[in-house]
Amino acid sequence: MLYVGISPKQPPSNGKPPSRQALQSRVKYHYRGNAEGSTLRLTLGVLLSDQLGIELRRVGSGKRRTFSTGEQLLSAWMADHARVNFVEYAEPWLLEKNLISTLVLPLNLDQNTHGFRPTLSALRSAAKARAEQMPILLR
Repeated sequence: MLYVGISPKQPPSNGKPPSRQALQSRVKYHYRGNAEGSTLRLTLGVLLSDQLGIELRRVGSGKRRTFSTGEQLLSAWMADHARVNFVEYAEPWLLEKNLISTLVLPLNLDQNTHGFRPTLSALRSAAKARAEQMPILLR
């Protein structure tokens, strides 16, 4: 399965400065961060929750949702199974839009009309709702 992500995102049209995020930091966060800051990690964690024995939980103050200690298992799974490739493009948001509209990318939600989109969206929403019902974890 493919997932398309870009960096930086499209500059805002409201006069705010454009994102300064670099592709390297974005990829690093996908591989070593947590589900709160990575839609890819959230998606993979939800899809692999039974296989990896992990679940989305509220942590810290209760405003963030991560897979808690399961983030390490997700990182290990990604190290074994996920690969990154990149291409430089002057306006990556245009390339992303084109790729999402022409390729089968079931892991992407934004701009996607793939038939798996409603299922994935429902799975993610259900995981978030379950997390809201469980006690908050300290980490």
